[in-house]
Amino acid sequence: MVKFSKNSMVLCFWLVIVFVISCTNAVRLKKFDHPTKGDGTLNFLVLGDWGRKGTFNQSHVAHKMGRIGEELNIDFVVSTGDNFYDNGLTGVHDPNFVESFTNIYTAKSLQKQWYSVLGNHDYRGNVEAQLSPCLRKIDRRWLCLRSFIVNAEIAEIFMVDTTPFVQDYFTNPKDHTYDWRGVIPPHTYTANILKDVEKALSESTARWKIVVGHHAIRSVGHHGDTQVLVDRLLPMLRAYNVDFYMNGHDHCLEHISDTESPIQFLTSGAGSKAWRGDVKGLNRADVNFFHDGQGFMSVQLTPTEAKIKYYDVFGRVLHRWNRSKLLHSAI
Repeated sequence: MVKFSKNSMVLCFWLVIVFVISCTNAVRLKKFDHPTKGDGTLNFLVLGDWGRKGTFNQSHVAHKMGRIGEELNIDFVVSTGDNFYDNGLTGVHDPNFVESFTNIYTAKSLQKQWYSVLGNHDYRGNVEAQLSPCLRKIDRRWLCLRSFIVNAEIAEIFMVDTTPFVQDYFTNPKDHTYDWRGVIPPHTYTANILKDVEKALSESTARWKIVVGHHAIRSVGHHGDTQVLVDRLLPMLRAYNVDFYMNGHDHCLEHISDTESPIQFLTSGAGSKAWRGDVKGLNRADVNFFHDGQGFMSVQLTPTEAKIKYYDVFGRVLHRWNRSKLLHSAI
């Protein structure tokens, strides 16, 4: 009969614990199929850093989004995070959800699906509340998960939970309390995200590949580049021919081109409070556009063309950018 020493039993116990934690942190990217209009086009709006009960021009931005949404006949809205200020939601019955979302984005054109990622301010509240399907009973438009995929026929949008990548939130939280349920230990959690995102990107046959996260990879705004994403995520985006990386976090509008690939870094984090006046390296050669004020972004896609537009709080177009792709003919 085999006998186990006390030390061996302790070691086995801790191996089981590590295995359980790893399984708990395993990220399985759920995919949502979003049928388009059937004409081969896809139109949507991108907004970030917005939920302030209508203040700081949030209501004005929402009004103009409604007008542009109608003009473009949008299919859905993408939120780049920091959905509810200052500290996320306290629970599924927090009135901030209705006061900052349902009662603000009232235009008919905005009564479409909203696909949302979490931002660092959302992690300061009850994260499980924002992820809860109970919110969809209050407002059917709401869909927020940590990381997931939107399959919109000609485009796949890979929504990535970037906050747990930033070590500073764990080591230097200042006066803030973060809800880290489900992401501890963070290195295992983020490694699983990268693994699943890479697998999904490698299998994607979409004409347009778009990755969305809260934190910028490249930015000349207040927060600047997020170095951990430059080191761990950007190489993957380059390797799998991602077209666009979209984010919020910096309360501005930006368009920066990658210097080593066709990737375009598109910041739309100006849904409410902006005008920070803190800009770094605006004269960089890769910066195509920067606006230190409120606004939002639109995306129009066909199988062969992408059109990006940035709008200010008055709905005026501040910046346009187009890209064309050749259709691959069968041999």
